[in-house]
Amino acid sequence: MTLLHDTQLFLRDIILEAGQITLHYRRRLDKLKVSPKAHRDFVTEADIAVEQFLIQKIRRRFPDHAIFGEESGQTAGNEYRWVIDPIDGTTSFLHGQPFYSISIALEYKNSTLLGAVYLPAINELFEAMREQPPTLNGSAIRVSGQKDLGECVLATGFACLRQERASRNLKYLCQLLPQIRDIRRCGSAAMDLCYVACGRFDGFWELNLNLYDIAAGAFIAEQAGAVVSDFSGTKTDLPGEILCANATIHSALQPLLREAKKTEFSSRPAQK
Repeated sequence: MTLLHDTQLFLRDIILEAGQITLHYRRRLDKLKVSPKAHRDFVTEADIAVEQFLIQKIRRRFPDHAIFGEESGQTAGNEYRWVIDPIDGTTSFLHGQPFYSISIALEYKNSTLLGAVYLPAINELFEAMREQPPTLNGSAIRVSGQKDLGECVLATGFACLRQERASRNLKYLCQLLPQIRDIRRCGSAAMDLCYVACGRFDGFWELNLNLYDIAAGAFIAEQAGAVVSDFSGTKTDLPGEILCANATIHSALQPLLREAKKTEFSSRPAQK
C-alpha cells in the first residue's frame, strides 16, 4: 500500500504539472497549431505536448510499464499500464472554455489501481485509489443519493455524431429527456464521470467512447459508489457505451436505454 500511495503522489505531481502546460497553451489559443485527426475531430500541439510530457515522466520513473496514450497509442511493457487522455474535451479547450480535463489511470493486469482527472481551468483535482474513498481537492466525495429519476440532472455527450456510425445518441436523448429534470453537456467524458462521482450530476451515459476517455473517470465514479456498465448492465461492451449512476438511478435508466437501443436498431434501413 505504501508503494501504491507513493505512486499516487507521483501521479498527482505529474497531472498538476501537465495542467500548467495546458494553461500555457490556453493563453495563446490564437497561435495554437491544430491538425485534423478525423472528421470534425482535431488534435492540437497542446494535446501532443501534454502527452509527451506525461510519457517522459512515467518512463523515467517506471521504465518497464506499458503506456496507452490517445495520441501516441500503445507502447509495450509489463503488467502495469498507464492510460492517458492528455486533453479530454479538445473542442472546449480550442474555444477557450473551461470544460476540459487531463485523465490518467494506472492499471495492473487490466484492473485499475489509481485514477486522476484534473480540470486545470477551474483547478479541480479528482483522485481515487482502489479501496480508498475518492477525493476532490483532498475532500472525500460520494455519488448523489437521488432516488427519483424525475428529479435527476443527467449528462451525456455527442462525440458519436462526428463518426460515420449507425449508433447515434439522439434516440437515447429523446427517450430520456422527458423522464428527467434536466440535462448537461460539458464535452469531456472524464469530467462528466467525476461530476457523477461528487454528486453534481445524478447520472451519465454516452456511446462510442474509447478507453482513454473513461478509464480514470469511471474508476473514480465506482470508488464513489456509482454503478458503471454498458446499457445492458454488464461491462462486456465497455468502453463503447457507458452508463454511470447510483444503483437506484442506474436501474431506472437501463430499461429506457434498452428501449431506445431496440428502436434504433429496428429503424435502421436494410443493408443492400
